[in-house]
Amino acid sequence: MKLSQEQGTGTHRIRNYQPGEVTINEDTYASSLVVMPETLMLDWVPETLEELTVEHLTAILELEPEVILLGTGTQQRFPERALIKEVIMRGVGLEIMDTAAACRTYNVLMAEDRRVAAALLLR
Repeated sequence: MKLSQEQGTGTHRIRNYQPGEVTINEDTYASSLVVMPETLMLDWVPETLEELTVEHLTAILELEPEVILLGTGTQQRFPERALIKEVIMRGVGLEIMDTAAACRTYNVLMAEDRRVAAALLLR
């Protein structure tokens, strides 16, 4: 699915998503990552929802986003309640959706100059 949102001041735009890979600007990635308007975290470790831990979410929270969009692969699936609670207790919004929806939503919020973080699981 090609995405073509061109508004906002952020430097990292999601241009394309298909199961197993995402294109940010001109580069295509095939492993999990976190993207924010001015930050790209390529060393984000979890590849599947089952591998996701509080430490992985803490790394994102340190970037001080307003909201985290958790893309859970080709289907929307929910992480353990303890993980959700950790984010909410820190006053950060958490939206859980399939990765395609997370990519689309990221571009919309980024175009509004919001401090959005998309944590994208690609498997």
